[in-house]
Amino acid sequence: MTESDSDFASTDDAIHEDRLWRDDGWAVEMIQAGEAEPALVGPWTMGRDNKNPKPLDAAAFRTLVKIASEVLRRREQQRHAMLHKNVTIDLRGEDVTVTLEIVPDDDDPYANLKAFDAYGAQLAHVRVSPAFKLSKASAERWAENDFEKPN
Repeated sequence: MTESDSDFASTDDAIHEDRLWRDDGWAVEMIQAGEAEPALVGPWTMGRDNKNPKPLDAAAFRTLVKIASEVLRRREQQRHAMLHKNVTIDLRGEDVTVTLEIVPDDDDPYANLKAFDAYGAQLAHVRVSPAFKLSKASAERWAENDFEKPN
Protein backbone atom coordinates (compact mmCIF):
# COMPACT_ATOMS: atom_id res chain seq x y z
CA MET A 1 0.00 0.00 0.00
CA THR A 2 1.29 3.43 -0.84
CA GLU A 3 0.44 6.74 0.77
CA SER A 4 -1.67 7.60 -2.26
CA ASP A 5 -4.00 4.67 -1.56
CA SER A 6 -6.28 6.83 0.61
CA ASP A 7 -9.33 4.62 -0.07
CA PHE A 8 -7.96 1.95 2.27
CA ALA A 9 -7.30 2.18 6.00
CA SER A 10 -3.71 1.82 7.07
CA THR A 11 -2.72 -0.68 9.72
CA ASP A 12 -2.20 2.33 12.02
CA ASP A 13 -5.99 2.92 11.84
CA ALA A 14 -6.81 -0.69 12.66
CA ILE A 15 -9.62 -1.21 15.18
CA HIS A 16 -10.35 -4.64 16.66
CA GLU A 17 -13.35 -4.26 19.00
CA ASP A 18 -16.35 -6.49 19.69
CA ARG A 19 -18.74 -4.41 17.59
CA LEU A 20 -16.28 -2.66 15.24
CA TRP A 21 -13.50 -4.19 13.21
CA ARG A 22 -11.48 -2.11 10.79
CA ASP A 23 -8.26 -3.29 9.23
CA ASP A 24 -6.64 -3.74 5.84
CA GLY A 25 -8.31 -6.42 3.79
CA TRP A 26 -11.56 -7.44 2.20
CA ALA A 27 -15.02 -8.20 3.53
CA VAL A 28 -17.86 -10.37 2.30
CA GLU A 29 -21.47 -9.24 2.62
CA MET A 30 -24.53 -11.51 2.28
CA ILE A 31 -27.75 -9.65 1.39
CA GLN A 32 -31.08 -11.43 1.00
CA ALA A 33 -32.80 -10.53 -2.27
CA GLY A 34 -35.05 -7.50 -1.81
CA GLU A 35 -33.50 -6.44 1.49
CA ALA A 36 -31.51 -3.24 2.02
CA GLU A 37 -29.42 -4.40 4.98
CA PRO A 38 -26.94 -7.29 4.88
CA ALA A 39 -27.70 -10.37 6.93
CA LEU A 40 -24.03 -11.14 7.34
CA VAL A 41 -20.80 -9.14 7.00
CA GLY A 42 -17.45 -10.67 7.74
CA PRO A 43 -13.76 -10.53 6.89
CA TRP A 44 -12.69 -12.36 3.76
CA THR A 45 -9.50 -14.38 3.51
CA MET A 46 -6.72 -12.83 1.49
CA GLY A 47 -5.31 -14.67 -1.50
CA ARG A 48 -1.69 -15.70 -1.94
CA ASP A 49 -0.72 -12.28 -3.28
CA ASN A 50 -1.95 -10.63 -0.03
CA LYS A 51 -3.72 -7.99 -2.14
CA ASN A 52 -6.81 -9.66 -3.53
CA PRO A 53 -9.41 -11.83 -1.81
CA LYS A 54 -9.24 -15.58 -2.05
CA PRO A 55 -11.60 -16.87 -4.79
CA LEU A 56 -15.05 -17.91 -3.59
CA ASP A 57 -15.77 -21.54 -4.42
CA ALA A 58 -19.18 -23.27 -4.34
CA ALA A 59 -18.60 -24.88 -0.93
CA ALA A 60 -17.58 -21.56 0.67
CA PHE A 61 -20.61 -19.87 -0.87
CA ARG A 62 -22.98 -22.55 0.49
CA THR A 63 -21.42 -22.12 3.93
CA LEU A 64 -21.96 -18.35 3.80
CA VAL A 65 -25.59 -18.83 2.69
CA LYS A 66 -26.16 -21.29 5.54
CA ILE A 67 -24.69 -18.90 8.12
CA ALA A 68 -26.63 -15.91 6.76
CA SER A 69 -29.86 -17.97 6.77
CA GLU A 70 -29.27 -18.91 10.40
CA VAL A 71 -28.68 -15.26 11.32
CA LEU A 72 -31.96 -14.28 9.62
CA ARG A 73 -33.84 -17.16 11.31
CA ARG A 74 -32.57 -16.12 14.75
CA ARG A 75 -33.40 -12.48 14.04
CA GLU A 76 -36.97 -13.49 13.10
CA GLN A 77 -37.30 -15.63 16.23
CA GLN A 78 -36.17 -12.70 18.37
CA ARG A 79 -38.62 -10.35 16.62
CA HIS A 80 -41.45 -12.84 17.12
CA ALA A 81 -40.60 -13.19 20.82
CA MET A 82 -40.65 -9.40 21.22
CA LEU A 83 -44.06 -9.08 19.56
CA HIS A 84 -45.80 -12.16 21.04
CA LYS A 85 -45.84 -12.78 24.77
CA ASN A 86 -48.00 -15.01 26.97
CA VAL A 87 -48.42 -16.02 30.57
CA THR A 88 -50.63 -18.56 32.28
CA ILE A 89 -52.54 -17.60 35.40
CA ASP A 90 -54.94 -19.34 37.76
CA LEU A 91 -58.44 -17.87 37.69
CA ARG A 92 -60.79 -19.45 40.21
CA GLY A 93 -59.00 -22.80 39.89
CA GLU A 94 -58.84 -22.75 36.08
CA ASP A 95 -55.78 -22.16 33.92
CA VAL A 96 -56.13 -19.05 31.77
CA THR A 97 -53.57 -18.10 29.14
CA VAL A 98 -53.15 -14.37 28.57
CA THR A 99 -51.46 -13.27 25.34
CA LEU A 100 -50.13 -9.94 24.16
CA GLU A 101 -49.63 -9.50 20.42
CA ILE A 102 -47.97 -6.22 19.43
CA VAL A 103 -48.84 -4.82 15.99
CA PRO A 104 -45.93 -2.53 15.04
CA ASP A 105 -47.83 -0.30 12.61
CA ASP A 106 -45.81 2.78 11.57
CA ASP A 107 -48.80 5.13 11.92
CA ASP A 108 -50.81 3.56 14.73
CA PRO A 109 -49.02 0.82 16.70
CA TYR A 110 -51.17 -1.13 19.14
CA ALA A 111 -51.39 -4.47 20.93
CA ASN A 112 -54.09 -7.07 21.37
CA LEU A 113 -54.50 -8.42 24.89
CA LYS A 114 -56.44 -11.69 24.94
CA ALA A 115 -57.42 -14.34 27.46
CA PHE A 116 -58.09 -18.00 26.63
CA ASP A 117 -59.39 -20.86 28.75
CA ALA A 118 -57.65 -24.24 29.00
CA TYR A 119 -59.49 -25.45 25.88
CA GLY A 120 -58.42 -22.48 23.73
CA ALA A 121 -61.76 -20.64 23.82
CA GLN A 122 -61.30 -16.87 23.89
CA LEU A 123 -62.59 -15.31 27.12
CA ALA A 124 -61.68 -11.67 26.46
CA HIS A 125 -60.00 -9.36 23.98
CA VAL A 126 -59.06 -5.68 24.38
CA ARG A 127 -56.84 -3.35 22.39
CA VAL A 128 -54.06 -1.82 24.48
CA SER A 129 -50.97 0.32 24.06
CA PRO A 130 -47.97 -1.49 22.55
CA ALA A 131 -46.09 -0.35 25.68
CA PHE A 132 -48.34 -2.52 27.89
CA LYS A 133 -46.15 -4.75 30.06
CA LEU A 134 -47.53 -8.27 30.25
CA SER A 135 -46.55 -10.09 33.40
CA LYS A 136 -48.23 -12.63 35.62
CA ALA A 137 -49.24 -9.81 38.00
CA SER A 138 -50.67 -7.58 35.24
CA ALA A 139 -52.57 -10.53 33.76
CA GLU A 140 -54.01 -11.42 37.17
CA ARG A 141 -55.11 -7.79 37.74
CA TRP A 142 -56.80 -7.75 34.33
CA ALA A 143 -58.65 -10.98 35.08
CA GLU A 144 -59.64 -9.82 38.58
CA ASN A 145 -61.16 -6.66 36.99
CA ASP A 146 -63.40 -8.84 34.79
CA PHE A 147 -61.14 -8.27 31.78
CA GLU A 148 -61.91 -4.56 31.59
CA LYS A 149 -59.47 -2.59 29.48
CA PRO A 150 -56.39 -1.85 31.65
CA ASN A 151 -55.30 1.77 32.13
